Amino acid sequence: MTTEMSFTHLILGASTVVQLVMLSLLLISLASWTVIFKKRIGLTQARKAADDFEDDFWSGMDLASLYTRTSRREEGTAGMEAIFLAGFQEFLRLRSQPSVDPESVVTGSQRAMRAALSRETDELELHLPVLATAASVSPYIGLFGTVWGIMNAFMALGTVKQATLQQVAPGIAEALIATAIGLFAAIPAVVAYNRYSNEVDRLVNRFDTFAEEFSNILQRQAHSLKAAKAQAESHGQA
Repeated sequence: MTTEMSFTHLILGASTVVQLVMLSLLLISLASWTVIFKKRIGLTQARKAADDFEDDFWSGMDLASLYTRTSRREEGTAGMEAIFLAGFQEFLRLRSQPSVDPESVVTGSQRAMRAALSRETDELELHLPVLATAASVSPYIGLFGTVWGIMNAFMALGTVKQATLQQVAPGIAEALIATAIGLFAAIPAVVAYNRYSNEVDRLVNRFDTFAEEFSNILQRQAHSLKAAKAQAESHGQA
């Protein structure tokens, strides 16, 4: 490629509008790649944390001990741990109140877990709209730059008596670079958005399944506690 037709020369020689389009696409691409790397790290950590917590939860450890250990962590809780803490904390609070039936205790715990699940879902989906916007908007911005560049090229040709390929090619080439940059910004964003959306859905389904299983455990504990209280009252009366 000659110096006159190099990418740098074509970009620097483009019109101001086309250069602004290229700059905006570059900024969009940088923003989308930043989100891509951050979401990759965040989802990997969320998946590992869920694996570790499930191993502890199903290891047979006492729920009260697990609750105490989890709530004392300095780095805070998220994901499945946050759902567990919200549900068990509400369970303990309602269970300590007199004359509360087991169904109300479990229902309250379920509401607390649904609220925690909603917060965790919002956290997992954070910044995904940036990728969706970059994927949908970038090609159109690039196309706008291309149309503007081609329009300027043909307007410039109108001032000459005889148009040659050497006169047409640079203007068309610099206009098409905008479309290329638009696709460069859009394609990674599309791939990342589809992949991360699928991973987020899988994690949310996993959290929802855990909440249902934990609710069943709490329901059994609530009914066992009620039966134990009834038995103790009957012995006291006897």
